[in-house]
Amino acid sequence: MRDPKYIRFDWAIKKILRNKANFGILEGLIETVLGRRVKIKNLLESESNQDDEETKSNRVDLLAEDDEGKLFIIEVQNTTEKAYFQRILFGTSKLVTEYVERGHGYHDVRKIYSINIVYFPLGRGTDFAYHGRTEFKGINKPDETLALSPYQKKDFNVDTIGDLYPEYYILRVDGFMEWSEQWLAQWAYFLNTGLIPDDATAPGLAEARERLRVDSMDPAEKKAYFHRLDERILERDSTVETVEEAKYEGIIIGRAEALLNVARNLKKQGLGNEAIAAATGLSLDEIEEL
Repeated sequence: MRDPKYIRFDWAIKKILRNKANFGILEGLIETVLGRRVKIKNLLESESNQDDEETKSNRVDLLAEDDEGKLFIIEVQNTTEKAYFQRILFGTSKLVTEYVERGHGYHDVRKIYSINIVYFPLGRGTDFAYHGRTEFKGINKPDETLALSPYQKKDFNVDTIGDLYPEYYILRVDGFMEWSEQWLAQWAYFLNTGLIPDDATAPGLAEARERLRVDSMDPAEKKAYFHRLDERILERDSTVETVEEAKYEGIIIGRAEALLNVARNLKKQGLGNEAIAAATGLSLDEIEEL
């Protein structure tokens, strides 16, 4: 769509959503993902989101803090990155150390929520939304999960050990077109298409409809925005070609290996090389090397 009605979220999070007046959109996204209301106190700067634009062309970070001191990373990744799982681990690990002041104890380690919006098929799975948290399971009693003592629950003000550790959310939104009453699906639809249907009810989407209108941008912003959209189309086309080439090569390699396996089995059964060659299409030299 060359003339979209609403500004893409990955652009908005970098240029628009840092304004306190627009925190409602971010709070709506976080509420939809976590299943509970969150009030953003302010946005913070981190070493991980201070890189220059040249080295961060594929990534957008936003670090928010709520009234309880919990930290929320919202990150958008537009292009494929093989080590993305390790990347989000590095991001939370860095924040754990970065936001513990010198001289303070481990008691002051912040709770971190990492929300990752990816526009590529990260990992294997059929869902579009995933949640990961830490648990300690028994080795000799695998049905048992290590729990906090009553004193620890009171002292840390949490219910489980997992509440102390970073939690990860991954939304794989590329190509997501399933509009429904489910809030998370509504957000995924908006993140993928940039569209907000009239019956949207998910928290934050009403504010997004009001504040992320393309026609509210000044001419210079709009020019830069559409230039970036054109760049993303070229990037996606390039990625698709690479993926299709890899798939084709994988199919060819897989078929060749399958034929070799068939030939090996026929050879074990005592079939002659000429007969195997006729059955598989392999050369006599290839069969003799098996």
